[in-house]
Amino acid sequence: MSKSYDVVVIGAGPAGYIAAIRAAQHGKSVACIDEWQNRDGKYAFGGTCLNAGCIPSKALLESSELYHRAQHEFKKHGISTGELGMDIAAMQKRRAGIVRQLTGGIGGLFKANKVDGLVGHGKLLAGRKVEFTPVDGEPEIIEAENVILGSGSVPIELPMAKFDGDRIIDSWDALELDAVPERLGVIGAGVIGLELGSVWARLGSEVTIIEAMDDFLFMADRDVANAAAKDFKKQGLDIRLGAKMTGATASKKGVKVDYEDASGANSIEVDKLIVAVGRRPFTDGLFADDAGIQLDERGFIVVDDECRTRVKGVYAVGDCVRGPMLAHKGSEEGVMVADLIAGEIAEVNYDVIPSVLYTAPEIAWVGKTEAEVKESGRAYKTGSFPFAANGRAKALEQTSGMVKVIAAEDDDEILGVHIVGPMAGELIAEAVLALEFSASTEDIQRTVHAHPSLSEAVHEAALSADKRALNYMNR
Repeated sequence: MSKSYDVVVIGAGPAGYIAAIRAAQHGKSVACIDEWQNRDGKYAFGGTCLNAGCIPSKALLESSELYHRAQHEFKKHGISTGELGMDIAAMQKRRAGIVRQLTGGIGGLFKANKVDGLVGHGKLLAGRKVEFTPVDGEPEIIEAENVILGSGSVPIELPMAKFDGDRIIDSWDALELDAVPERLGVIGAGVIGLELGSVWARLGSEVTIIEAMDDFLFMADRDVANAAAKDFKKQGLDIRLGAKMTGATASKKGVKVDYEDASGANSIEVDKLIVAVGRRPFTDGLFADDAGIQLDERGFIVVDDECRTRVKGVYAVGDCVRGPMLAHKGSEEGVMVADLIAGEIAEVNYDVIPSVLYTAPEIAWVGKTEAEVKESGRAYKTGSFPFAANGRAKALEQTSGMVKVIAAEDDDEILGVHIVGPMAGELIAEAVLALEFSASTEDIQRTVHAHPSLSEAVHEAALSADKRALNYMNR
């Protein structure tokens, strides 16, 4: 006799495991299936985010930033450190420990919420049946009233630069290097490329980033992107825009990278090459041909605004569906779907999803860029405030960057907030809340912000939109 559940989730990443827990909170019987295996051979929940993405990369970013600040900033604070060294093995041990704690925590959450965490492969069959193949067992059939697909994504591999796990590597391998490459090449100046490039540049690597787009961070507001580009250049990151890689040849000595830009054909020699040109939805073996699931031209599972597939009772969430590939977006979709299954009203506001780059300075934004608002034809106003005029930023010795607010001219509604500077990823939360409630710049202007704090920069930028900034010359 086969097992049966109210909800079966395939995938235990940020979208899947959150959906499973939320469904269980509604009193549903839930199973969550995942087969993620780490490089040490151990299986773990958490998907790419916890095991090989968001969490380990932030651990390395923090370690490398502390090292960089000790080298270049501590003397300004009157701190003498003597001869400074960096133990890469210890840094990597810390990263791995954080990952183990968090992925192990998911198992504890499953147990506390009475979710059956199943280790193995899950495959959707016709009729909302799921074929579950344990790691060391035979396939069995699970009956499900509802199925949620949350299979995530994988790095895109380029045909002219195939991953070899040694010289030409993906983002996961780049997190587990046991030595600092003397020369590091990165293909792609997006979130992943910039974060990984920053880690190893701070530790002493000579980093060259090759980006096919002509505009740096094309998806960000131009003022913020330009300010960030200047900082990265000061840090020694060699970012070559409008450069399209044409080939990569690995040898025992390193990798020869060929590319073309406005000047013609060029090449560089590096010791390691990280290919970080994006990710694609991972749906290999996820469903049977007759399961009724449809993919679009880019390989994403086709869903509606409420993440329903074309099969009744089958949903898909996270990186395997349309929208930004962000862990918090996937988690919110997981919550929405679980609530819908429970008969509640639920939605995700896709217009108010924040984006964050955890570089130094951090970059974060929510809502529309100035270019997008201008293209829409709506009359608008902008306000900005530099961290150089913020007392808390000065005390932190982190004065690079700015806050920019874009609002409608007619009713003062905030349309977008863009930040480059210290703790931008934390400061953006106020902006997300403001956009969620359709707040105006006046709402932020009249909200008391603690002093001294970085959040005062958001307050001043809102004031600046009406030429009322109090601690900076209005322009």
